[in-house]
This record gives sequence, C-alpha cells and structure tokens, in this order.
Amino acid sequence: MIYKNRPLYLLIKPASGLCNLRCRYCFYLDEHEHSRSVMTPETLEVIVKKACEATGRYLTIAFQGGEPTLAGLPFFRHLVELQKQYAGPGLTVSNALQTNGRVIDGEWAAFFAENKFLVGLSADGPADIHDQYRVDAGERGSHKDAMRAARLLAKHNVDFNILTVLHAGTAAHIGKVYGFLQRAGLPWMQFIPCISSPGDPWDMTAEAYGDCLCRMFDMWYRDVKAKKFVYIRHFENLVGMMRGHPPEQCSMLGVCAPQIVVESDGTVYPCDFYVKDRLCIGSLLTDGFEEIEENRARLGFIEGSRQVSPACRTCEWAALCRGGCRRDRDPDGTAEQTVHNKYCLAYKRFFAYAYDRLAELAGAVRP
Repeated sequence: MIYKNRPLYLLIKPASGLCNLRCRYCFYLDEHEHSRSVMTPETLEVIVKKACEATGRYLTIAFQGGEPTLAGLPFFRHLVELQKQYAGPGLTVSNALQTNGRVIDGEWAAFFAENKFLVGLSADGPADIHDQYRVDAGERGSHKDAMRAARLLAKHNVDFNILTVLHAGTAAHIGKVYGFLQRAGLPWMQFIPCISSPGDPWDMTAEAYGDCLCRMFDMWYRDVKAKKFVYIRHFENLVGMMRGHPPEQCSMLGVCAPQIVVESDGTVYPCDFYVKDRLCIGSLLTDGFEEIEENRARLGFIEGSRQVSPACRTCEWAALCRGGCRRDRDPDGTAEQTVHNKYCLAYKRFFAYAYDRLAELAGAVRP
C-alpha cells in the first residue's frame, strides 16, 4: 500500500467540463483541454478498486466539475456500492461533492444524507449579485436553484457549506453577501478569489481584495465575539496556524500539496488549476499510484511551487502568507520565473489590519 501510513485524497471530475451553467467568470471554460464526457462505470470501478488497494486507513474522494451531478444519481449510487465492495477492513471512506445545486432535488438530498456526503454549494450571495455572473446558456440567473438546493440539503440534514467566488462585484458588496448568507442560515462559508485577467469586468484588484478581507474580518470578528457561529475557512485556518497547527486549506500551505486530480477519462493531474496536457502525470486506467507519484516527481511540480519572490522570504508576514496560492504567482505552472503573488498588497494590508485580533482569538482558545 503506497499510502499505508497516510490518507489518500482524490478529486474526480466525473462529468469533466460539462456544466448546466455558463458562469461568465468560469476559468474552466477557457482552460479545459479534454473531451466533455461522463466517466464510464468501468473507469469508475478501476479508480475505486485501485484507490482502496492503495491505502489501508483513510480514503476521501471529492467530486467536482464542471458540474459533477451531471454524471447522474445512478453513477453515485454505483460509487457507493463499489466502495463497499472494495474497501478492506479498517479503511474509512469519505465522499464530498461540489455543486451549483441546479439538479438537486429531494432524492439527491436524501442520498447525500444517507451516505454522509459533505456537499459544497456554490452561491455568491443575494440574487442581484449571484445572478450577475452565475447564469445558464439562456442568460438566466441561477440564484433560485441554489437557494432551493440549500433548503433541501438543510431539510435532509446534509452537511454542507457555501462556496462564494470573490470577484469585483462580491468584493465591493461583501457586507451584503455576508449578511445574506448569515440571515439565510448558511454560516459555513468559503470564499475563493476568482481567476481573472486585467480587463475582465469581474477582475478583482489587490486593493479591492484587501479592502474586502478587512471588512469581512470585521464582521466575522464581531460575530465571534458575540458568540454567533460563523465559519469562514480562511480566517479559521489563520487562527489555527497561530496556534501552531498546519492549515488544511491547500492554498495556505506555502507549497503545493500532492493532489491527485482525475479527469473523466482516468487521466491524472497534479492540481485542479493545472489540468493541462503537458502536466498530465498518468492515467489510472493504465498506471498504479506508484507510477503516478514517480511521474509527479519527474515533473517537479511540487518543487516548482516552492519558488517564491525573494521579497517574500524577508516579509514580516511570511509565516502566515507563505507566498499565497501558486495559481496567483505562477498561473501557467511553468515556474520559470518567480513573481509576486498578484494579491501581495491585499495580504499585507489585511495582516497588518487583523493580526492583533487574530492573535487574540488564537490565544483565547488555546488550552
């Protein structure tokens, strides 16, 4: 077992780039280099069997897209049966899924609850903000679908969180977004900066992101002090880091984690943001995990992620920032030259603004 003493985590794209929305800011529409097809049951079985054989402790499989629910509910029922068939004694298997919520109905929600799926639901706040960019092929907004899915997931007691894309619009109105999610009873929040280029109407500048982080932190800190439960992944990780714990959020590690991203055809890539042919590290249809890890090492992807701007090494915030996510300083995955993280000024402003209160929270909860 190659992962005998550590967990195995797979991120699978069962429907590849297929999606029932056409979100205007979606980077995957431009960068996707693969056929838009659904994973076959045979491919799924090979992957599950090999994964269960590769680890004897913990296996987590997350499903993403595109829109993974387009693989169909029978696909996921088959997944669960395969996991029961191939998981050996002592192996704990967990599943997660990220969705826009459009096809979620009572049957889907009941399935997630019964099989203990952790679900991430994409929602950018109230309708006027969400529907600005999260639209379908007919230019219709998807806010009603997302909120209907949230109600169904809550009704069936599914563990789920909200993923909000931070772009120029959401950053400018972060108070409105935060307030909406809180009032809607959606306190588990993740915010991820949008991948964009200068000139895109949704492009978020470092100045805008810094202002957004500061205002969001004020609201979160206020609620934490008032003992109102709101979980914001970035801030919770920072508090944990200040208590001496490693961050669980990949983008905060300072180096790329050894991800295994599996496309619908079984090909494997080192990161969800770098699903490119030249970065392919194997196929689970023909390779074992040993070969995939050897290919990863030959590619030097993880080693390349350690390259940061020299200025980062002497920055007073280096221990918390760690250079930020690689995609924001090495968008093509070449690592031929080191550049500053595009949000460097945002993080400098935020850490200077919030450090004392982060330290207070970290100290207040330390045993």
